[in-house]
Amino acid sequence: MDQKIIKNIVIVGGGTSGWMTAAMLAKLFKTQLNITLIESDTIGTIGVGEATIPPLQIFNSILGISEKDFIKATQATFKLGIEFENWHQQGDAYMHAFGNIGRDLGFTSFHHYWLSAQANCSQQNQNSFNANDFWQYSLNYQAAKHNKFQPIQSIAQAQMSGITHAYHFDASLYANLLRQYSTQRGVTRIEGTITSTQLTNDGSIDSITLQNGDCINGDLFIDCSGFSALLIEKALGVEYEKWQHWLPCDSAYAVPSESTSPVTPYTKATAHDAGWQWRIPLQHRTGNGIVYSSKHMSDEQAKQHLLANLDGKPLAEPRKITFTTGRRVKQWHKNCVAIGLSSGFLEPLESTSLHLVQSAIIRLTKLFPRNSIQAQQIDEFNRQSQTEFEQIRDFIILHYHLNAKQSADGEQGLWQQCRDMDIPASLQRKIDLFKSTATVFRHQDELFTEAAWIQVMLGQGIIPLDYHPLTQAVSQVDLTDYLNNIRKVIATTVKQMPSHESYIEKL
Repeated sequence: MDQKIIKNIVIVGGGTSGWMTAAMLAKLFKTQLNITLIESDTIGTIGVGEATIPPLQIFNSILGISEKDFIKATQATFKLGIEFENWHQQGDAYMHAFGNIGRDLGFTSFHHYWLSAQANCSQQNQNSFNANDFWQYSLNYQAAKHNKFQPIQSIAQAQMSGITHAYHFDASLYANLLRQYSTQRGVTRIEGTITSTQLTNDGSIDSITLQNGDCINGDLFIDCSGFSALLIEKALGVEYEKWQHWLPCDSAYAVPSESTSPVTPYTKATAHDAGWQWRIPLQHRTGNGIVYSSKHMSDEQAKQHLLANLDGKPLAEPRKITFTTGRRVKQWHKNCVAIGLSSGFLEPLESTSLHLVQSAIIRLTKLFPRNSIQAQQIDEFNRQSQTEFEQIRDFIILHYHLNAKQSADGEQGLWQQCRDMDIPASLQRKIDLFKSTATVFRHQDELFTEAAWIQVMLGQGIIPLDYHPLTQAVSQVDLTDYLNNIRKVIATTVKQMPSHESYIEKL
């Protein structure tokens, strides 16, 4: 490509992904870039990304948006984790609670000491292995289940970290907040519908034409057009790698309902015969949805199941969403970067949709071109994006694969299919290592923590065969005191915390 200063940025599509991109570029590059965002009021957004994971705090902090202002503007509540009901077997429940579990000793993770104590109890015939006991050592879990919240940094008495939180919020209100933020910082918004895309001789995007005849030129185009993928797919023809053989759910309905009390500080994901249902409590309403495999459940069955399992009056008709799980083979191609649903889709089981938007934006800012776009920048962006998508994919597959559910009609249902299927080798290695040694292998920059993997594997029924030998250096008396102290400190801390709703009211 010719040496050319990258200055004119064109973002196609608004919604949360488009305005998150515009806001961050406007904040970091200030007057260096001319940023134009094109969106149409007649084109709706998916808008189900109403639950996040903790890194969104960093994104808002970089923008200079205070937590108090964010909570008020988006009708947000706090989120301490995700509770999974009926995922391993009917009637069971566990939580992926954010933050640490217990307190490590030296180089040895807490869960090894907990496993050692569990083994000693079993040997003394006091009781069998009790996976649920693990969450007694999670401050986030205990606060969540008691409907408490307070942004505690640390617990000095137990030398433990404090609360780790994310949010439930109205995605459309967040997009409006960022739209105002961006336009105040010089981003130009154009209302319009794209009718055609013009390419250069080397296959890059030269300009796009709107329905009213206006032609918009740019140096770098960012595709935030959602599932339509107007630029990355329709104009540039970048292929899509499908993962439905591992994640067969392909449909969803979403519906808001009246808010009910208490407003719980955690997301709920409840498994059903052909998928699962989400519940996301906001201040002014509750977000609900059902994710399902169309091969195992009809649209009408899914809609009726969703409506029958709301805990408040529905505020609208359920809205259908059809998707194909997978990723764009190249999320950056030529002078076009796909961010959001145009780059790929992983169902919202672990609330990663907006995080993938956030990480793509940060990745772009770190690799942002100055004098022309270099192949090395594109390759590194795509390498990191692929790795991130595949790591999150494996974590979601884990929930489906490790199940002991039986089909009611005796036929091979969704859950048996997921249990019997071959899984990615990268995930199989993690499962095998944890089963044999209770060790969690993860890459240094991997999104999900060691505690996250442990909680899901324990919750989905894995009982490790062994634990680390360094646990034997601690006497049984000291081990018991160590565990009892952590439980006691967590219980005392939670008791002193205000309720979730009262904390929000006082903001």
